[in-house]
Amino acid sequence: MPLVHGTEIFEAARKGHYCVGAFNTNNLEWTRAILGAAQEKNVPVLIQTSMGAAKYMGGYELCKGLIEATVKSMDITVPVIIHLDHGNFEAAKEAIAAGYNSVMFDGHDLPFAENVEKTKEIVKLAHAKGISVEAEVGSIGGEEDGVIGEGELASVEEAKELAATGIDFLAAGIGNIHGQYPANWTGLHFDRLQEIADAVDLPLVLHGGSGIPQDQVKKAISMGISKLNINTECQLAFAKATREYIEAGKDQEGKGYDPRKLLAPGTEAISDTVKEIIGWMGTRPVKLVPEEI
Repeated sequence: MPLVHGTEIFEAARKGHYCVGAFNTNNLEWTRAILGAAQEKNVPVLIQTSMGAAKYMGGYELCKGLIEATVKSMDITVPVIIHLDHGNFEAAKEAIAAGYNSVMFDGHDLPFAENVEKTKEIVKLAHAKGISVEAEVGSIGGEEDGVIGEGELASVEEAKELAATGIDFLAAGIGNIHGQYPANWTGLHFDRLQEIADAVDLPLVLHGGSGIPQDQVKKAISMGISKLNINTECQLAFAKATREYIEAGKDQEGKGYDPRKLLAPGTEAISDTVKEIIGWMGTRPVKLVPEEI
């Protein structure tokens, strides 16, 4: 079964100046759409749950089991990383215990010294089990599971100190936000991204990837962004397709109310969205035959 921790995958992306998608799942349909899209494109994929989504779905063990079973039932052969997105200290420990391949400990709302110490603890627990760790420096704007960030720029010195804890990839605030971007958003701060990329030799993570203009994302990828987080874009695509199905009255035709039919357009919309993003972010396909044996 192609479940991996992801460290080498993202290190290769950083060195090769390309990116691997990190897509949030919220249920079975989302899980199948994300995994199926990655398989069709023949690329590695990171599928993640937020704390809220994991609670909604029934807990970390259920989420891990659902993704693992779906990988098996769909005969997925591309590398799959099961990741915790924006976990607090207790959530990160729970996801590690449940067998996630990778976890994010988000301690940005703690005093920095406490963020560093707790990150070290998570790294020790995770690495003992071969699990990757992501940490965050600087607040990502917007709201994620009730945690509101104001979108501050990450400190280069703090980025260096957090990287020294032994984490595998680093999320840094560079003007990005969660959710939909407001009309007065001024764009990513590439000067700060360059400073961090020069100081930290780790794969860098761009949260709030939904809604950032493609040219800005591509530039960020060329500068060291190796993991792009996508959630809102899939939510909007799912909602639009589902709304159109109902507004067209298709749920009242025959057994169109059957959830397998009702949710199918939204599921297809997620799949199309994931494939489109994979295409323009430049994710390298999985080699079926090694170039050198």
